[in-house]
Order: sequence, then structure tokens, then C-alpha cells
Amino acid sequence: MAHSTADGNMVWVSGSGAVLLIFLSHMTSALEVPLDLPQPPTITLQSPKDYIFDPRENIVIHCEAKGKPHPFFSWTRNGTHFDVEKDSKVLMKPGSGTLVIDISGEKAEAYEGTYQCTAHNDHGTAVSNNFVIRQSRSPLWSKERNDAITVQRGVSLVLQCRPPAGLPPPLILWMDNNLQKLPLDQRVSQALNGDLYFANVLPEDTRSDYICYARFPHTRTIQQKQPISVTVLDNRPEGEHRPGFMLPLGPASTQMVLRGETLVLECIAEGLPTPEISWQKDGGELISSRISLHNFKKMLKISEVNEADAGDYRCTATNKLGTAHHVIKVTVKAAPFWISAPRNLILAPNETGIVTCRVNGEPKPQISWFVNGVPIANAPEDKSRKVEDDTVILSSVQSGSSAVYQCNASNEFGYLMANAFVSVLAEPPRVLTPPNQVYQVITNNPALLHCSSFGSPLPTITWFKDSQTSVKDGDQYVIHENGTLEIHVAQPLNSGKYTCIATNNLGIKENHVFLEVKEPTRILKQPEYKVVQRGMSAVFECKVKHDHSLVPTMTWLKDNAELPEDGRFAVETDRLNIKDVTSEDEGTYTCIVNTTLDRDSASAMLTVVEKPDPPTDLELTDQTDRSVQLTWIPGDDHNSPTQKFLIQYEDLLHQPGTWNNLTDVVGTSTTAQLNLSPFVYYSFRVLALNHVGYSDPSQPSRQYRTNPAAPDENPSDVQVVGTEPGSLVISWTQLTGLQSNGPGLEYKVQWRQKDTDTDWSSQNVANDSKFIMTGTPTFVPFEIKVQAINDYGSGPEPELVVGYSGEDLPLSAPESIQVMVNNGTLAEVHWEPVSPNSVRGKLQGYKVFYWRERGLHETEEEKDHKEQVLMFSGNRSEGRLPGLQPYSLYKLFIKVFNSKGDGPPSPNKTFETPEGVPGSPSFLNIVSSSLDSITLEWGPPKNSNGRLAGYTLKYQAVNNTNEVGPAKYMNFLANETRITLGNLNASMLYKFYLSAKTIKGSGHIITEEGFTVMDTAVPSRQVDIATQGWFIGLMCAIALLILVLLIVCFIKRNKGGKYPVKEKEEAHQDPEIQPMKEDDGTFGEYSDTEDHKPLKGSRTPSNGTVRRDESDDSLVDYGEGGDGQFNEDGSFIGQYSGKKEKDTHEGNESSEAPSPVNAMNSFV
Repeated sequence: MAHSTADGNMVWVSGSGAVLLIFLSHMTSALEVPLDLPQPPTITLQSPKDYIFDPRENIVIHCEAKGKPHPFFSWTRNGTHFDVEKDSKVLMKPGSGTLVIDISGEKAEAYEGTYQCTAHNDHGTAVSNNFVIRQSRSPLWSKERNDAITVQRGVSLVLQCRPPAGLPPPLILWMDNNLQKLPLDQRVSQALNGDLYFANVLPEDTRSDYICYARFPHTRTIQQKQPISVTVLDNRPEGEHRPGFMLPLGPASTQMVLRGETLVLECIAEGLPTPEISWQKDGGELISSRISLHNFKKMLKISEVNEADAGDYRCTATNKLGTAHHVIKVTVKAAPFWISAPRNLILAPNETGIVTCRVNGEPKPQISWFVNGVPIANAPEDKSRKVEDDTVILSSVQSGSSAVYQCNASNEFGYLMANAFVSVLAEPPRVLTPPNQVYQVITNNPALLHCSSFGSPLPTITWFKDSQTSVKDGDQYVIHENGTLEIHVAQPLNSGKYTCIATNNLGIKENHVFLEVKEPTRILKQPEYKVVQRGMSAVFECKVKHDHSLVPTMTWLKDNAELPEDGRFAVETDRLNIKDVTSEDEGTYTCIVNTTLDRDSASAMLTVVEKPDPPTDLELTDQTDRSVQLTWIPGDDHNSPTQKFLIQYEDLLHQPGTWNNLTDVVGTSTTAQLNLSPFVYYSFRVLALNHVGYSDPSQPSRQYRTNPAAPDENPSDVQVVGTEPGSLVISWTQLTGLQSNGPGLEYKVQWRQKDTDTDWSSQNVANDSKFIMTGTPTFVPFEIKVQAINDYGSGPEPELVVGYSGEDLPLSAPESIQVMVNNGTLAEVHWEPVSPNSVRGKLQGYKVFYWRERGLHETEEEKDHKEQVLMFSGNRSEGRLPGLQPYSLYKLFIKVFNSKGDGPPSPNKTFETPEGVPGSPSFLNIVSSSLDSITLEWGPPKNSNGRLAGYTLKYQAVNNTNEVGPAKYMNFLANETRITLGNLNASMLYKFYLSAKTIKGSGHIITEEGFTVMDTAVPSRQVDIATQGWFIGLMCAIALLILVLLIVCFIKRNKGGKYPVKEKEEAHQDPEIQPMKEDDGTFGEYSDTEDHKPLKGSRTPSNGTVRRDESDDSLVDYGEGGDGQFNEDGSFIGQYSGKKEKDTHEGNESSEAPSPVNAMNSFV
């Protein structure tokens, strides 16, 4: 069995000698031999092949190697042994092959040459690359005299640099005497060879200090060429001509480039106008991230060249007169490059293995094999070794046959050289991965558990999970050849302890590692795109979810760099606050959350907006008397597109210092056609509007004056008003200075009486907005015209306006007044309208003045007549007088009125109203009560509205369940105001209804309520039953029942219970509409106004208000021996009188449930 560490190939050899080549996956790494085991040398560090040194510094040539035993080193220079110890200027570092050569005070050239390092120990020899050591050089410019150059304008020109050859080549710059770089552009170019090319010269190219500078990087020196003087004449300029190529010359050229290097193609053309350069590849496209254009497209670069980049590249120079082409044929060669470099090989005794050296290049490289630094053909013969081109086969190796093999592959462009040792060992397995190592990985990511091992023969690796389950290759797991266990998609269930076991025929070794699968770190709420006005605040949120065992760190970046050192930026737990935002804060803000295992990031842009900058460069063009074109250059819109431009003007002649809006245009326009007025000294400015607001105004344009002209319009809002008799006021809104169109603005006022053939009269008015005509007839129509005029003519024909001259008071009063009385409260008035001529103005209507003299039953007039006025608009001849009082004497007179005022009154007219139903009695009181009687007293109505015919009384009992008993009726004469009602039930609530009546019927009802006195007499018994058992039981039952009744009564009282008659009361209408029946003296259905009266001691006056009666006595005052009975309970008086007071104040509720004491007495 064999195992390789050189090129990732595994060779497994059976006993029959057959060779099986197995290509390892990407997980295969070089096999490391522990340094405590014998092994040949391995070069670990060496200098580059080409070493250019600065003569002011020491030469350091690196050569480091490892091996067991540790190797010793030797050197060759220019192919012969270099005795380091004999040269005091050369020092080899202890334990290393690195040389340090002190060249101070010595000629550095003496140490130039080709060096090679060799590392030896008991098991073989390893050699380094050949190091070509050269000194950097910066030679002086050869002295030369540059003749002054004189050329005509338009010709092409080349200024040659020709720098001295340096090592490495210098960097070329063209500058002036002040060390300022000369500007390069599409017309002026610097070529790769350092020359300066002019496609065509201009007079501004004239100067005497064109200087080529060469900068040598290793020596950090700059060499200067003698200045070149160029003079460009313009007396015989070169005419325009087609392009031609200055570099490269001719129609075609060739260029070779090595694989992996950068291809640079250059085309510089001359011509007038200056040509433009474009590139094409025949049979291909120039689209790749490796391709770039430089020097104004005159240079094409292709990095990391490969074989596909070979071909024909065509550069084309174009101007308006034609084109020129040049084809560069590119070939790609290749220095040797590795396909598979030789790798170290560990073999057990009697094993077989191979060492391979696979390279490629153009042309194909030659491969040479060496063993221990000696050509393999010159090495001692070894029957177990066989060389076949790029492969060395080793069969049945034996102990002591270890060696180092070198492969050298070379062609004309370079060489490759590599060492690979073959070590023959017999070693039991060992695991090189540290024990108990903990691997952490994020869910759904690959997990790699290493089991780096060594042994000879190569150990076999097996894995177990949790010391029990054997891990096999499959969909979930992959065991790589180097022993690493890969879990493709790690899940939390994969967490645990894993054991790897390394086994060969010499022993067994195990190692334990641990896997922890963590929850991923995720940004749940990402920062969002923000558009913020300058000066405001911006907030970016970044809320994170992460594994609880991982500690995340949050970092904010601006444009992939650290946040500015500014106190306005505040980083909090899950957000970034930016205060007082400025335009410099614009950019992309990135939230990065890192843990030890993973990271997540999210970005959002911040756009800062503010009002636009003002427009600039206002210019007036296309000027005429009535228009001009204004153009401008927009200012910066600060990330908020301009919505519109507002154009304002200042009239320096009429309104200096005042800016007025003229027009606006869309935000995409930069020009506006402005309509102007004559005789204005205009100055314009422009404001830009975006989402934030208006910009500051632009600087004003130059002044633009328009010529005077006749007015284009007449004054507006012409009004004609006659304010006083014999006059007429004409007013208007004056024209502005902008509307005047010229000097000498006046207003020509013309008038004539309407519907007549009279001529127009006129008057010119200046600097005023009204004209007053006097001596006009009263209220006569006039036709009016007001026209604007100035020194250059008159305005257009004005519109005709009609107005009336001033009004005067009417001369006459209405006649033939008649009154028709409909009923006691309504009358109709008729009159004959006055003649139109007597109105002397615009008829507004008629006013009727009326008042009540007295009642018909009264003999004296009322002392204070309350006069009432009704207005009837328009040319009326009749009207109605509502709200009259029945059975009264009224007087009235009528006036006509116009806008000026009232005319004279008509003669007084007297009329009478008939009788009506009376008002309610002025009061109804209970003056006394006993066990079976109640005495009532009342007063006559305040307004009888006729001859009082008498009164009607209705009363009915109300029991303790709020039910009313049958109604009883009584009629009384007009002079009767007191009655005692007998045969009533004791301890009973009664409700009384009283109304007055005339021949027209009954009037409004007044109500009252009251109790009869409680009967407290107890019959005497001959037997003392108080001591009887049955009596005691009966009393207990009665007491319990009374308690239940008390509770029920309290509940009903609190709910505001009503008498059943309430529903009937609510269904009735006004008592005037449904009066008391006159035929039998009984009541009709009483009105719902009764329900708004308290049951006890209340009444409703005629004005609709409710007040408490002055004699609001408690029933205790009228009870027979009631003091002791009521005081025994103590609740009746307070409850009843309190309720009565409440009802009296409210005046709109029916009686509540009766007192619990009454309920008890009724029960007994």
C-alpha cells in the first residue's frame, strides 16, 4: 500500500503490483510528517527567482528548510560552489540557509550572479530555484541638445523622450519647469514608450518647457531630459484631414504576450478634427471583466491572458472626414505552468509508489529529473526506481532508500522546479488533530470534523457518533481521504461527540471531537430606504435574531467604510440615529452583525433632499413689444426632482421693490415665453419648486422696457348707486400701473337717462375711482359707461351699466283697509296698494302696525300698548295677523316703505276678536282633609278670553297599586271657588282635575292631588287576645307580609312607576281641540299635559311653568291623632314631602308609587 502527499493523488498498490490511481477530492491536503520522525529536507521558504537589489541596502537571499535531522545548507554561485565562510561580507543565518550580504563599501556588481541553495541531511538533499541577483540601475540621461520645434497649426507632432535603460525600467512623466503634469486628453497622449503625441497642434500648445522625467522606483531617483521648445504658427494652418496612425505604423503589426500576464495594445492616431479610437476583435467580442480601456480609449488592456485571447485586434480611428484601421495580431505563449506538481511520498517497506510532475506550456516544456540534486541519469543505480517521462515509479522500496527527487520543466520563456521527498518508514498510527476539539457550525452549513493522522502504512480512518453509531459514507456524511468527516447540511440533531479511529497493521489510535450546531444569525428587520430633508433626523433599524450562546456584535458602515467621527451619529442596540442630516450624509448604510461563526448584513440608502438651488444665468431673447423669451440654467435639485419653475417680475416704473407672479412652467423646462404689457420696466427672476419647497430667487435678469400703448382694458366692477335724492354715485376699480399701458391714465365717464333720445354726457376723471352726478330726478334709470384712456389712445368700447338715481321717502299711504277676523287669534288685513309714482324708489313692501286696546269685558284701555309690526315684502295687498288675544279690541295702521324709509301711515282701523276658551284656573289648593273629606279652593283664570260660564271638576281615587278608580264630575258656577268633597275613603290618595269654561268650551286643566287622613281607631275587645298564640302567629305573618310589600313598593318607587291612567293621558290631544263635553258636564279624554303635573300639591299656571303651592302642608297637620302613628314609623313624612318637592321642581313627571306606610294602612 502507498500514499502520496505531493499532488493530491492516492496510489493503492496490490500485491500483484497493479497500480490504481485515485484522485482525491478538494479536501485532500499535503501529508505532513511529524518532525519527530526521520524525514528528508523540505524547502519551506525561498526568494523570488529574479531579485533586483538596491545598492544602498544589504542583499538578503532567503532559503529555509525543515527535516529530521535538521538539514545543513550550502550554496552555489554561477554554477560553482560558493564558500560562504571565506567571504567576510557574507553571513548565513544560524539554523537556516538564508544569506545576508553586506555590500556597503564594496562594489555591488561583484555579487551579481545566479545563486542556488542546497539543504542536506541523512535522508536526502533538496535544492532551491536559481536566484538571478541583479543590481538596480538608474543611469543618467545622455547629454543632448534639443532643437526648438516650429510647426503650423493643425499638423501632428511627436516629442520623443528616449529615457536611459534602467533596471527596472523607469516611470515616464511629462511635466513643466514647475513640476506640474502636462494635461493629457483625446488630442494629446503619452505612449507606453514615453513619447508625447499630438494628433494636431493648437496655438495654446506653444511653450518652451516640455520636459520628460524618468522616475526609477528602486533607487527612488528622477532623471530629467533637456527641455523641448515648441512654437505653433497660425499663418498657414493645416486644413482638416482624414485620420492616420502615428503608433503603431503601417496597416498591421504583431505582439506576443505570455499566458497569465497583462496584454497592452496601443493605437495613437493623428487627424483634424481629432479622431476617436474604437476597438474590435475579429471573430470575438470585447466583453469581459478582464478587459479595460485607458488613455481616452487609445489603450486596450486584457489582464490574466489565456490562450483564447490570441487573435486579430482591430483599432479604428474616426473623424468626420473618414476612418483608418490598424490590425494587431496577438499570439499567446506560455512559460511552464503546473498541472500537478510532485508531492512528498511516504512509503512503508515493500510498498510501491509514484512521483508525478505534470506541466504544460507553449512551447511544450522539457522535463528533467534529479535525485538529491544530481541528474537521475548520473545518480547511483536503483533497481526499484523507474523513470517514465513525467513519472518516477518506485517498487518494493526498502528501509534506508529515502531520497529527495527534483523535477525541472523548462522552455524558452522560463522554468519550474519542485522538490518531493520519498520517505520509507514503518510507523504505527497517530492522530495529529488536537483531542477534545470543539467544532461550532451554523445550521444548514457544512460541518468539517478533522482527523489529521499519520502512519506508515497510511492509517484507515473510521468515525463513530456518541461512541456508538458508526458513521458511513452516504447522503448525509462524506469521509474524505485525509480523514476529515464532512456533514453536508448540519442540523441541530447532528450535535454531539464524534470519535475518529486511525488503524494500520502496526496499531490503532482514536481521538474525540465535539460538534455544536448553532442557530443562524439573521437580521429580522432590515434598514429601509430613507428620503430625509436636510436638518431632520434619519433612523435605520436593524433588529437581529441569533443563537443564545453566541454574542453578536453590530457594526454600521457608510459606503463600506467606518461611520464618520461625528456626534450626530448615534449607534444604539438595534438602530442607527443620524441627527441634523446634511447632504454629506448621503450614501449606503450597512448593518453588519457578526458572531464567531457567521454574519449577516443589510443595507439601505439615505437620500438627503432640500429645496433646490436657485436657477442661474437668466437670459432674455426674442424680444418684442408684447413678449420675450426667458431662459435659465437650473440649480441643483438636491435629489428631489423640480416640479415647476415660477417666473416673477418687478415693475421698476410703477411698483419698484414688489415682485409679482407672472407664470410658471414644468420642472423639465428651462425656457418660458412671457407675455408682457406695454409701458413697464420689467425685471425677471425665477424660483424652482421641488417636494421640499421653493428655492431662493435667482439673481434678477437685466431690465427690459416695453413701449407705451393705448389701454387694453377698461376699469372693472363698475357700480351705479343712488345714495341721496337728486344724486348718482358711479364707482369702479382702477387699473393698475401694469394695466395702464402708458402715461396720462384717466377714466372717461359717460351717462344718459335710459329710454330717452338724449346725447351722452361725459367727464374725464384722473386718479380717482368714483364720480358723483348731482341734480338728477328721483329714482330715474341712467345708462353708464366708464372707459380707460391715456396719452396713446382709448381702451376698448366699455360695457353698458344701468343704475338708478337716489330714492326719497314714499308720498302716500295705503287706502281702503279692511279687516276680516277668522277666529279669536287670527285676522286678515286687506288694503289698496299705493301708486308706483308715489313710492319714489324701489318698493320694498308694506308694514302693518297693530296693538290691543283692551278686553271687550273691560271698560278702560290698557295703559301700556305693546305695538307689534309685521312686514310684507313686495307689492302686496293683504296679510295675516296671528297670535291675537280672544275677546279683545285691536287697532292698526299700514305704511309703505322703500330703500330710503317708511311712507306716511294710513288712518287707524279698529277690529274686535270673538270669545275663545279660557286659560286654566289661576290655582287649585287642598285647604283641609279628614278621614272622609277634602276641601278644595281655586281661583279664576288669568285670561278668561270671554265671559266665564263656570268650572268643571273631575276627581278619582288612586290605590296603592297605582290604579285609578272611576271618575266623578262636578260643575260649578263662575262665582263658586270652594268645595268640600265628602264620602271619601280614609287613607286614600285622590287626584283632582279642574278647568274653567266659556261659551266656546273648556280651557286648560289644572291638577292637584292629596290624601285623606288615616283611620287609627282600634275596636276594644273583652278578651285580651294579645296573649293568644294564634294572634301572635297572625301578627308575625302580617309583619312578614308587610316587609315584603315595603320592599316591592320601594322598588316600584325607585323605578319611577306611573299610574295606569298615564297611558290614557299620553294618548290625548290639546284640550282646545278635545274640550269637555258640554251636554253632560263630564270630561273628555284629558290631555297629556296632565302627566306633566305632580300628583301632590302641584299645579300648572297658564304660562306653562310649574311652581309649588304656598300651603304645602303635610297630612300630619290634618290627621286625627296621627302624630303618634306617624312618629312610630318616622319615614312617611320625609318620603312623601321629599318626593313632592322633587316633583314640584321637575314639573314633568306623574306621581310616584304611594308611601309604604299608606300601603300598610290600606292592607290593614
